[in-house]
Amino acid sequence: MSRCWFWILMLALTASPVVGNDGPVPQVILAVHGGLGESPGVLTRDEEKAVMAGIEQALKAGHRVLTQDKGSAIDAVEAAIRILEDDPQFNAGKGAVFTSDGRNELDASIMDGRDRKAGAVAGVTTVKNPIRAARAVMEKTRHVLLVSKGAEEFSRAAGLEMVDPSYFRTERRWKELEERRRQEQAQPQSRLDPSGFLPGSDPGRHWSTVGAVARDTSGHLAAGTSTGGMSYKRYGRVGDSPIIGAGTFADDRTCAVSCTGHGEFFIRWQVASDISAQIEYRGVDVRQAVDTVINGKLKPVKGEGGAIVLDREGRFASATNSDSLWRGWITADGKVTVQLYPE
Repeated sequence: MSRCWFWILMLALTASPVVGNDGPVPQVILAVHGGLGESPGVLTRDEEKAVMAGIEQALKAGHRVLTQDKGSAIDAVEAAIRILEDDPQFNAGKGAVFTSDGRNELDASIMDGRDRKAGAVAGVTTVKNPIRAARAVMEKTRHVLLVSKGAEEFSRAAGLEMVDPSYFRTERRWKELEERRRQEQAQPQSRLDPSGFLPGSDPGRHWSTVGAVARDTSGHLAAGTSTGGMSYKRYGRVGDSPIIGAGTFADDRTCAVSCTGHGEFFIRWQVASDISAQIEYRGVDVRQAVDTVINGKLKPVKGEGGAIVLDREGRFASATNSDSLWRGWITADGKVTVQLYPE
């Protein structure tokens, strides 16, 4: 193939629409995601409505902070994620999945696009809202990431609301754990696929995340992510959600990113920061940036997941290589859009 025809083909592929993408949607000030969620057809219509209502509530909470309260992008991200952490429909906070030994271990991170300050916590079990702890780490310490007991002791000293670990237990998640245990006992270890899942199982149900990206009236960006991690994960496992550059990233020069999916791949491919780099170094728009990484880089190596992205001009885009991505966005005038599956 001649170089001329090669570049013609590449331009054609770049211009063609990709299933699983949103955007670019202009004039967005806040977007959230509720993770990969269940596949189409798994939830009842009433359950889908409840999920969509939860996402809409998070969007309106963040919108209120940005418009009525004249708050910052960081304020809006925290407010939106706290709503999702308190909603047991989502795998974060109250709705967190269980580890293999029956614990709820929570991770979260937040990042300010003004100066790339960031904070994160991992493996916490008694912090009611991990996103608040992540922000406190960013604002009240010299560090970026605190883990386990150290993060909990810090959160308590910072005056955050603490709870008994039983607060996070829900019957739905416990039943998921029991089903995973039955699957594991029925299959020899040698039959696990390379990602660690049983052949024929639906791994998308077993990991998920919530997150938010925002742009305030000063043009500053912020991003945050919170999760209960992967169902049946090994005690002490940490995924991408509290890792800056992997699951969360924000830079006023480019964009704000929050990711969801199989965290090991997002860490290895540094997905969130790579999306920003696509904009900064290649000069592509927000939609092409997120698609290049989620579908162009992760999909070929079987890294399942998605991301929401808001650029410095208020243009929103998302992409997923899975069969679902619970997400929504809201514009400055209050128009809300919520979608659960790729359009």
